[in-house]
Amino acid sequence: MAAEISQTLDRGLRVLGVLADSPEGMTVTELAATMSVNRTVVYRLISTLEQHALIRRDARGRLFVGLGVLHLASAVQPLLRDLAIPVLRSLAEAIGCTAHLTVADGEEALALAVVEPTWTDFHVAYRIGSRHPITQGAAGKAIGLLANPDGPAYAVTTGEIQSGAHGLAVPVRGLQGLRASVGIVTLEGTIDENLVAPRVIAAAAQVAARFS
Repeated sequence: MAAEISQTLDRGLRVLGVLADSPEGMTVTELAATMSVNRTVVYRLISTLEQHALIRRDARGRLFVGLGVLHLASAVQPLLRDLAIPVLRSLAEAIGCTAHLTVADGEEALALAVVEPTWTDFHVAYRIGSRHPITQGAAGKAIGLLANPDGPAYAVTTGEIQSGAHGLAVPVRGLQGLRASVGIVTLEGTIDENLVAPRVIAAAAQVAARFS
């Protein structure tokens, strides 16, 4: 027998899910049509969610996910970091490069977890908590790939964040409410994509699986 659910709570969560998938925002009418729910019901849901800063309106009256969601997401970050560390450690040791988990924080890419290889003479020191524009570097560009499921599987960059550094990163798909990537960075010449990319892709899938 199916478990009983709260219809109001279920609809409220659906509102957030629909808006999270709508970067251009939605009007009340569009939201009601998408959810196949009466406008009056949508108005009540929006009013409640706005009081908790989970929804915001712009000057045109279009609805977006609110900043309150960032506060909720930040509480998940330590869990995500702890789940990712074993995967990053295996990746770093396997290819001899610094491995990292990066998440989107507004318009910035935030290094949430970093693991350096133990057996190399030289490797990139990548500080946990470091930030850079989400449009730069392999980690940020990989997060951008989440918007296009049929696009490239990974992003590769050279020298965009640190001179001489080469990076390769893969988006972590399936993390509801979080945009993240797993990647590696090295100073030792061009990355062998045929060797490295499959390992990073596998690591990103492992992180997603551990969080599900």
